[in-house]
Amino acid sequence: MTDLRCKLLVIGGGPGGYVCASRAARLGVDTILVEGNRVGGTCLNVGCIPSKALIHTAQSYHHAVQQAAGAAHGVHVSDPRLDWAQASEWRNDVIARLCAGVTGLLERSGVKSLSGWATFRDGKTVEVRGETGSTLIRAENVVIATGSRPMELPGLQIGGRVLDSTAALALDHVPKSLAVVGAGYIGLELGTAFAKLGCKVITIEAGQRILPLYDEKLTRPVRRRLDDLGIELKLDTKVTGWAEDTSTLTLQSGDDETTLAVERVLVTIGRAPNTDGLGLKELHLRQSGPFVKIDDRCQTSMRGVYAIGDVTPGLMLAHRAMAQAEIVADVVAGETAVWDRICVPAVCFTDPEIVSVGYLPSEVPEDTKTLVKEFSFRANGRALTLDDVEGFVRIVARETDHLILGVQATGPGVSELVSGFALAIEAGLRLEDVAATIHAHPTISEAFQEAALMGASMANHG
Repeated sequence: MTDLRCKLLVIGGGPGGYVCASRAARLGVDTILVEGNRVGGTCLNVGCIPSKALIHTAQSYHHAVQQAAGAAHGVHVSDPRLDWAQASEWRNDVIARLCAGVTGLLERSGVKSLSGWATFRDGKTVEVRGETGSTLIRAENVVIATGSRPMELPGLQIGGRVLDSTAALALDHVPKSLAVVGAGYIGLELGTAFAKLGCKVITIEAGQRILPLYDEKLTRPVRRRLDDLGIELKLDTKVTGWAEDTSTLTLQSGDDETTLAVERVLVTIGRAPNTDGLGLKELHLRQSGPFVKIDDRCQTSMRGVYAIGDVTPGLMLAHRAMAQAEIVADVVAGETAVWDRICVPAVCFTDPEIVSVGYLPSEVPEDTKTLVKEFSFRANGRALTLDDVEGFVRIVARETDHLILGVQATGPGVSELVSGFALAIEAGLRLEDVAATIHAHPTISEAFQEAALMGASMANHG
């Protein structure tokens, strides 16, 4: 068995892991990164990136079909055709280029990369099993950055015609019909994309509404778009059975039991921390349910062992993992760093998109009086020129001093506004600060200024 030593060992090469490893190495820390699959993790290989590429393909095809049907905006298109193989090839090329970029970054940073699966022997010793044998790594510091995996639904095991998000993105054709189990952001993003590609989509949700993390006003435009696309929505409905031979689901809604025959089933009921096989029981780390507890430096209950990303409590988002990765790299390099972020932006790439930063109106502490101001895209010139006026920008501010506590938006391209929303909160801006900042015209971002003006004085176009 090969024996290696280092100051920092990072287990997992996803967004958190590779950022931590490359940053630490550039700060002069002797660093080893271990990854069992391809660097980039779920996000780059089978999650964020390929799903957004699929969404782009679906939207392009959907627009072409709409134009062929009615010459939208004076553009005439005839006989639009989807070449699924070509679309998949383009999507895979995007992934390959980004993976190559991450590999190059690690190499340039001086990170030693090792392919294999890691298991803790103790808090300072990890065994890595790879194709060429086992390697024992003794490290002063270890970072657990192994991400998460799709959760399975009892009685609906992944395999065959039942897909998780990874398998859905690897399909070799667009299915004629698809049942999506779960109306969270992953299910709605992928379900909407397949509907735009011509698939009959039925979304099944055990709860009473879609996207339960957000208020109904934010999700209402998405609900209307689902109807426009012909996506059938079955709320307050549970899957109670599956027959693979007939490709039939059994559904329960109240006292009513029905069956549904579909070509494929996509299960998107959430994700679970990916810690199986790591040997964490040997370390006796403090946990919060299935998650590893950490402090404000991302250190676990064992000195020298850190955890970041989806294995820790909090939003399962790549950018949260990357922010935590920066902290750990700095701490191990001897710098002073703690988690002092006020907010973590969240984005749903649904149609229309939804973004949220800071407090929703319902989340503000009861002893804090607030102003809530919304500006509709129906009064926004750029939205009108895009022929997409569904949605609004909403600001939640403290009534006493107009400090911005939260910003939400739903509408065309709002994902590109979310960093500005987060900056306003992190910088402690007030409504007057945003209102007094000149926003270029005509842009979608003007709605942010207009919403601020509504609270600071009066909107120019409201």
